[in-house]
Amino acid sequence: MRSIVYSRAGSSSVLSLAEREPAHPGPGEVRVRVAVSGVNPTDWKARAGSGTALAFDEIVPNQDGAGVVDAVGEGVSDLAVGDRVWLYLAQHQRPTGTAQEYTVVPAERAVKLPEGIPFDVAASLGVPAMTAHRALTVHEFGPGRLSRGSLDGRVVLVAGGAGAVGHAAIQLAVWAGATVVATISSDEKAALARAAGAHHIVNYRDADAADQIAALAPGGVDHIVEVSIAKNAALDGQVVANHGSIAYYATEGGEVAAIPVLPTFAKNVRIQGLLLYTVGDAALSAAAEDITAALRDGALPVGEQAGLPLSWFPLEQTGAAHDAVQNGAVGKVLIDVSGDNR
Repeated sequence: MRSIVYSRAGSSSVLSLAEREPAHPGPGEVRVRVAVSGVNPTDWKARAGSGTALAFDEIVPNQDGAGVVDAVGEGVSDLAVGDRVWLYLAQHQRPTGTAQEYTVVPAERAVKLPEGIPFDVAASLGVPAMTAHRALTVHEFGPGRLSRGSLDGRVVLVAGGAGAVGHAAIQLAVWAGATVVATISSDEKAALARAAGAHHIVNYRDADAADQIAALAPGGVDHIVEVSIAKNAALDGQVVANHGSIAYYATEGGEVAAIPVLPTFAKNVRIQGLLLYTVGDAALSAAAEDITAALRDGALPVGEQAGLPLSWFPLEQTGAAHDAVQNGAVGKVLIDVSGDNR
């Protein structure tokens, strides 16, 4: 099979196309014939390295993807050969991810797709959708799970509404019944956030951005999904509601956030960091179930008309796909592993 591999950290030039034998699934594992691989910032950052040695002699990158179950290991009862699945954290604590024609993953990281969901949607879930789910479920007074109506009467602020996580957060929050305000930095990104379903758009660069949000949410914002707490902490502190939550999930590296003390402690604000790799199995399982329920309801479409433009690359150009994400490509970068999806 064709695999993208690297044996040392570095730029995308360390990636190469190689022929490898497909692995066999062990107990509790499944093998998936990958149709589409999704690329996230975490993928290029892991490949670039942080000065420490690689955990494995050879690595196949990419955490997310979608495909068809090709073989099942002993003890797997919830999946069968032929099942269409979406994948998450495929390469977490493992040497091989989804940038290859076949990948072996723990069965719980392969989630059965509802009927009719295409692979481009499925491969766009994973890290973005699960991060968004977690950000929307850390409020002191719940809900701890998302479903239709679970956020009725609440206001959600999505910072960076044109990004992949922001896009998923808008869609999940709208599906769950929230009123969604998205912050963006340009007219182009405003159009994407609006297409994703955001009810209100605010340019965070406006001098009166906090006043605009306050006018839209006079009682304050209940849930803030924050892409850059280092830049937006002051704004968040101004607009968050009493007992509101600020969930932040990203960093540019080495950032320090100056938290406004008076408004956050006076309003009993919960400030929650989140990282999927350490969030725990219970949160991941809940997210997988709720996201799949949203898929059944048709709540998570992709493509420019849905606010998430897709950029496609063939498997042999995985390095270029990583570079596109690193350079801030708007929307979702996907790799057509099987060659049948564009």
